[in-house]
Amino acid sequence: MTTEDTSSASPPAVRENLFIRGIHLVERFFHPNYAGLIVATLFFGLSLTPSLLPRDWFFQGLVSGINATIGYGLGCLLAWAWRKWVAPRITWPEQVRTAWARRPSWLVVALQSAIVMACLIFAVLMSIQSSKWQRQITDLMGMEPVSDAGYPRTVLVGAVVVGLLIWISRLVMRLVRAVTRALNQWVRIPAAFARPLGVIVVLVAAVLLFNGVLAKGFFAVANSAFSARNSHTSPNAVQPTLPERSGSPESLAKWDTLGSEGRWFVANAPTALAIGQVTGKPAREPIRVYAGLESADGVEAQTDVAIAELDRTKAFEREVLVVISTTGTGWVDTVSAEAIELMFGGDTALVATQYSYLPSALSFLSDRDKSMTMGRTLFDKVYERWSALPEDARPKLLVYGESLGSQGSEGAFSGLADIRNRTDGVLWVGPPNSNRLWSEFVTRRDPGTDEITPIYADGMSVRFAADDDQLARPTPAWNDPRITYLQHASDPVVWWSPDLLFSQPDWLREKRGPDVSPAMSWYPIVTFWQVAADLPRAQTVSDGHGHNYGNLVPDAWAAVAQPSDYTPELAARIRVFLEESMATERQLK
Repeated sequence: MTTEDTSSASPPAVRENLFIRGIHLVERFFHPNYAGLIVATLFFGLSLTPSLLPRDWFFQGLVSGINATIGYGLGCLLAWAWRKWVAPRITWPEQVRTAWARRPSWLVVALQSAIVMACLIFAVLMSIQSSKWQRQITDLMGMEPVSDAGYPRTVLVGAVVVGLLIWISRLVMRLVRAVTRALNQWVRIPAAFARPLGVIVVLVAAVLLFNGVLAKGFFAVANSAFSARNSHTSPNAVQPTLPERSGSPESLAKWDTLGSEGRWFVANAPTALAIGQVTGKPAREPIRVYAGLESADGVEAQTDVAIAELDRTKAFEREVLVVISTTGTGWVDTVSAEAIELMFGGDTALVATQYSYLPSALSFLSDRDKSMTMGRTLFDKVYERWSALPEDARPKLLVYGESLGSQGSEGAFSGLADIRNRTDGVLWVGPPNSNRLWSEFVTRRDPGTDEITPIYADGMSVRFAADDDQLARPTPAWNDPRITYLQHASDPVVWWSPDLLFSQPDWLREKRGPDVSPAMSWYPIVTFWQVAADLPRAQTVSDGHGHNYGNLVPDAWAAVAQPSDYTPELAARIRVFLEESMATERQLK
């Protein structure tokens, strides 16, 4: 009877033990920290809240996985601090300590399973809600909605990213322990000092390795790769024959030295005939001067070539002279260049120089000083030559820069007074948040005005705009020279800053911009990474949003440069020409 009772009772007990053993095996394999898991899930959920730009489920999973990993690390740190300093100071009642010491394994397993299930359910529910927020953002930007079907897969992608990053971090911790043992055993440093010293040694080695070998190696490889791309010439960029273009047979800046973007810039200028067809009046051949990195050796020599080209083409005899600071690869926005040429009937000269092989994102990390040095050197030399002319014989001197180009362009000036004294107008588009002058103007904006479209000193000289109506704020009266910043509320280039890590910006305290989700909020650490992830996708959205300013640039140029005989009818014809030009460029470039 006893044997039968025991045998009949064994299977459930065996099954229970097998289940618990299975859970323990899984736990030993993954070795999760449950405090870390809870904070990671919170960070994962917060990262699914709206950012500035819409995302597909896969990219969102990558972003959320990185955020969740940071949360996991913070949770582990909090748990360690609790065990180290808080728990030992708590005097638990004897009954509680006895009960906890005798706790059955199934209770622990149940609690752990409940935590895991709660985290999973929360993550899935947040991913479903996130798809609704994504639809809201695409609606605000007039884009095709993001599909809901794939969004729950965000959880799976995020989990894979978290697992991979935690595995890497554990390898680092093993390295720390190995260094600690070596310091203790071989150098005879006491264990109490060897542990923190081991952490410091690994961190210093990692920083030196990254800033030294890895960073230099990475940028060397990147520079080499993009220099090869710089040598590429689009089949639709044909060497110009007109003497008004750099790269022509008469040019001092040879065609094969201009770089890929420089060759496109000089080869695809509108002709006098095309300009005349738009304006209905005889036009001149616009001058486009460009000096690439290979046009001369060094910034001084390169800008000297540009000045010599301006003299050769008689650029200082034109009605308008525009000094352009390029982005990383030497790119110049087609709309900005053609708009000013059309407005002045081709009686223009545009000058630009290349300072890097790298795209803007990489150039921002490695070449920011170089961009400002180039911007300052080029403008100073143009201004020196321009200011030597009789006042009544000078062209209108304008300054232009977009994105990182605006930062390089700002580098030419010490402040507002300097801009007013040395230019006839400035247009800076999509300025990075780190721009010095932009930051000063925004910080010192008039009380009661928003950060996304501030008013500075009653708009007497400097104005900020996200649409053409805002160019007339606060009044149509506007002193010369006019300085304009174009910035969208949804442009991550403008709003990303390291300050987002631990400080809520004004633009997230104020009412959200017209193309930003009202549900977007600031969360420490999380928002920094959300907006950082928006940066590489800043131009993937529709015109008039993100980092796309083409539809606003013509109006801004008209406001800054104030061309004569500029009518609404001419503005409409110019806009049609620019739209067709951009469509053609997308097909050909």
